[in-house]
Amino acid sequence: MKKLLLGNEALAQGAIDAGISGVYAYPGTPSTEITEYIQKSKIAQELNIHSNWSVNEKTAMEAALGMSYAGKRSLTVMKHVGLNVAADVFMNMSVSGINGGLVVVVADDPSMHSSQNEQDSRYYGKFAMIPILEPSNQQESYDITKYAFDLSEKFGLPVLIRMVTRLSHSRAGVTTGERVAQNEIKLPKNARQFQLIPMHARGLYNHLIDIQPDMQENSENSFYNELTKGTDTSFGIITAGIAYNYLMENFEDGNCPFSVLKISQYPLPKKSVKYLFDTCEKILVLEDGYPFIEEMISDFLNENKKVIGRLTGDVPRAGELNPDNIGKALGFKIPELKKTPNIVAGRPPELCVGCGHRDLFNAINELGEEAKTQKVFGDIGCYALGALPPFNSINTLIDMGASITMAKGASDAGIHPAIAIIGDSTFTHSGMTGLLEAVVANTKMTVIISDNSAIAMTGAQDSSASGRLVNICKGIGVDPEHLKVLTPLHKNLDENIDLIRNEINYNGVSVIISQRPCVQLSKEKKDNIKHLLEIALN
Repeated sequence: MKKLLLGNEALAQGAIDAGISGVYAYPGTPSTEITEYIQKSKIAQELNIHSNWSVNEKTAMEAALGMSYAGKRSLTVMKHVGLNVAADVFMNMSVSGINGGLVVVVADDPSMHSSQNEQDSRYYGKFAMIPILEPSNQQESYDITKYAFDLSEKFGLPVLIRMVTRLSHSRAGVTTGERVAQNEIKLPKNARQFQLIPMHARGLYNHLIDIQPDMQENSENSFYNELTKGTDTSFGIITAGIAYNYLMENFEDGNCPFSVLKISQYPLPKKSVKYLFDTCEKILVLEDGYPFIEEMISDFLNENKKVIGRLTGDVPRAGELNPDNIGKALGFKIPELKKTPNIVAGRPPELCVGCGHRDLFNAINELGEEAKTQKVFGDIGCYALGALPPFNSINTLIDMGASITMAKGASDAGIHPAIAIIGDSTFTHSGMTGLLEAVVANTKMTVIISDNSAIAMTGAQDSSASGRLVNICKGIGVDPEHLKVLTPLHKNLDENIDLIRNEINYNGVSVIISQRPCVQLSKEKKDNIKHLLEIALN
C-alpha cells in the first residue's frame, strides 16, 4: 500500500508495522507528529498500543525500557534537547542492554527553527556505543524503523534513529509492508541484566565493548550504507541522511559523476571510506548538523587537506544544508538569490489574540515599572514569546525548568524581586524539583505558573498538570497562605497586580497559579478543565 506521509508519519507507521506495544514521548518540535500519528491510528487503537504523553523525556525513556524489560517492543520519541533530559537512562541502558526491541527516535533541528540550539544527537549515540540510523527520505524513515527493531534485538541494545526537521516535516509517497505481530511477554533470561550495581555493570560494559566489532561488521554490510563508484575522481563525497538528496539535486536525472558514499547506519563503514581515500583527490563530507563524520576522518594535525566540509569552511558550519551551498562546495556556479523586497516584512511569532499569557505579562510589566527592579526568569513554552516586543517581560530563557532554579540562584545572590514564570506542563516536566529546592531553603522568590492547561506550543496536547497544580504545590510544601490562584483577564488587572505585589514582598517562597485555558482548546476541554480546577480548589 502507498501512502502520502510526512517523514515523521512514515516513521510512526514503520513502528506500528514493526510490532510495537507502546510509544513513550514528550511533545517537542520537530518530533511531535510521530506520537500523534500513533495516537490517531485505528490499528494502533485496536492493538491497544500505549501512546499517552509522558511527563518528560526521562520518564518516557524509562517507561519504554520497562516495556522492553517485559519483552515487548517499545518506541521512545523526543527532540534533540529532550535527549539531554533523558541522558541518564540513555547512557545506562546501553550498558544494561534491552530485552524486547527498543528504538530511541530523536529529531534534531539544524538551523534552530524551534529550538535553543543545533546539537547533533549522533554524538550521544557514539558516546553510548550503540547503533545509529539516519534515514535520507520518507521511504527510508519507514523501512529503517522496521529494521531498527530487528537490529535492536539482534545486538540486545537500544538503537538510535536520528531525524532532522526537513525530513520530519516534508511529505512523499511511502510504500508500506506487512505488519509484524507484537511480542509476547518474556522476562529477561539473565535476572541480573538490569541490576546496574558495579559488580554486574562491569561485566555488562565489557560485553558492550566486546560486540563493537560485530556492530562495525554489520554496518560495513548494511543495505543502508551505499557506495556508488563514479568516473570523476576529483571528489569523493560522503553524505549522511537527508544531505544525500540535497547533493543529487545538483545533477540532472541523478547522474552524479563522483563516487558517493551514502551513510544511513553507524558505526561508520571504514572499508567504503578507505575506498574513497584511495581513489579520490578530495573527500567532501556533507552532513546536516555537526561535523560528526568529518571529525572522525579528518587528519588530527590538519596537515592533510584531503577532507573538506564544515570544519574547513567549504560547507557552512551553522544551519541546514541545501542544494545551493552543496553546489558551491562542488565548485558549481550558483545564481545569487534576488534580494527580498522591503515590503515583505519579517513576521516574528506572537501570542494568540485572547491568550491568557498576554494579561499576565501586562500585570507583571506594570508592576515592574513600579518596582524598577524587575528580574523575570522565563522558561520554554508559548509564554517564552514574552521575551519579545511588545512585552519584553522575560529576562532569561535557557532550558526546561531553569526558570525556578535560576530565580532561586538570583535570589541567593541578593536579587529582589526574583520572579520565575513557568508553564503548567513545563512545571511537571522539570520544574517541581526546583520548587522543592526553593521550599527547603525557604528562598525569597515568587513562582508564577502560567497554567493554560495544555502543552500549547507543540499542538495543545494534554497537560499532566491539569487540575493538579494546587495539590502538587501543597505536597511539595508551599505555604497554603502563599499559594494563590488568579485569572489573567484585563478586567482583573488591578486585582492581579495587587496579588503579585503582595506575594513578591513575602519573605519566602510564594506560588501564583495564573489559570486560564488556552484559547485554542475546544469548549468541551475548557469545561472539563474548569471542573478539575473546582475540585482541586475545594
